[in-house]
Amino acid sequence: MMTLKILAVVSEIYPLVKTGGLADVAGALPGALVPEDVAVTTLVPGYPAVLAALKKPQVVHTFAGLFGHDARLLKANVSGLDLLVLDAPHLFNRPGNPYVDADGKDWIDNPLRFAALSRVAAEIGQGLVPALTPDVIHAHDWQTGLTAAYLRYSGRPAVPTVMTVHNMAFQGQYGRDLLPALGLPARAYAIDGVEYYGTIGFLKAGLQLSDRITTVSPTYATEIRTAEGGMGLDGLLRSRGNAVSGILNGIDTGVWNPATDARIAAPFELSRLAGRAANKKALQQRLGLDVDPNALIFGVVSRLSWQKGLDLLLERLPALLAAGGQLALLGSGEMSLANGFAGATTLHKGRVGMVNGYDEGLAHLIQAGSDVILVPSRFEPCGLTQLCALRYGALPLVARVGGLADTVIDANEVALAAGVGTGVQFSPVSGDALEAAIWRTADLWRDRPTWKKLQKNAMKTDVSWTRPAAAYARLYRELVAGRAG
Repeated sequence: MMTLKILAVVSEIYPLVKTGGLADVAGALPGALVPEDVAVTTLVPGYPAVLAALKKPQVVHTFAGLFGHDARLLKANVSGLDLLVLDAPHLFNRPGNPYVDADGKDWIDNPLRFAALSRVAAEIGQGLVPALTPDVIHAHDWQTGLTAAYLRYSGRPAVPTVMTVHNMAFQGQYGRDLLPALGLPARAYAIDGVEYYGTIGFLKAGLQLSDRITTVSPTYATEIRTAEGGMGLDGLLRSRGNAVSGILNGIDTGVWNPATDARIAAPFELSRLAGRAANKKALQQRLGLDVDPNALIFGVVSRLSWQKGLDLLLERLPALLAAGGQLALLGSGEMSLANGFAGATTLHKGRVGMVNGYDEGLAHLIQAGSDVILVPSRFEPCGLTQLCALRYGALPLVARVGGLADTVIDANEVALAAGVGTGVQFSPVSGDALEAAIWRTADLWRDRPTWKKLQKNAMKTDVSWTRPAAAYARLYRELVAGRAG
């Protein structure tokens, strides 16, 4: 079988720079595709953290005046990842978050920053560096949405493109007056081009002009073709018909492995679940919770936002505590939610613990030490937290939306009778439904034989990249075969 060459284009990648699940996907999928005879090279911006990780990179191209200043394209291998790094200091040499400044405001030149990334991706696809010319370009999220536009309007032959949407809520919309600065022709500003309700839509361009569109779960692929879930782009997505599909994410089961995880207090696996007790105790101590092996710990690792349904959790926190629960929360985001949960740690000392921010080690400990991982999202394209929870035997309690619906089997009466449940789902996404699910989870917790069976079911679930990687490989080969035909 011919080895396919894929150019992935992303704005973040684990372990170099991460703000969310996109980085995890970008970091894990290349390795998972190797058994499928697919070789991935990933193009990423040259943020300070990325450049610092490069050891003797090779300069493969120099750009004269890339959106205002010179830039270089560097080739390197970091942590087993084949990378192309766009070293453009005027665009990417900034501290902190890749997208926002210290005040949490978008960098004013974000459209130019990510247009540059997209334009370079398109040029690589058209033979900028002949040895690196890919068979397919795989672009991710709005930051890379113009890749297909630069290919389409270049007037030169182009490789096939895949556009993956990780979250429809982030679309990259900018004023139409930027069109000349972006280097796109006037004809690109059309309904079948980059125009989107009087603006330039980066994500819209990718969805309109890419050969195939994927999103990160089958259910989310259905939801985004509805008025509620499509966020203004549902009509376009419906018009693309069979070009749209959902491929479920996986997780890196080497990084997320309770048997070898150096970040947790004690290793454990399916055959020796007793090791979870040490992690539960360590988590309680870390977050100032009462050390009680019989407490039902609900863990949360999440952005504090309306999308994630954390306002519903704050509202129904009294029910969680009344059900005998403790809350272990790691996250940051909306100030009102952060303040609300911080207040709860004082009001319910020993029952509610919180770290405002992100800590990779603590994220692992919450998975290993919690009894339940709570994900009450109003919409969730895929979600990785619940996949990690399944791997670590922390039963997911999730809203029945998106990838959460696809990955967790509700422990209802029929599922329990069949012995196949792996967690608890609730619908609709409301405070009342969440509270009912909390009480149902507490009832399951008290039935220890049933709970242990559910834990074992969860830990046997295949959450790896094996099946998703095979699906992506099939998609790539279909595109190459179609272009050849």
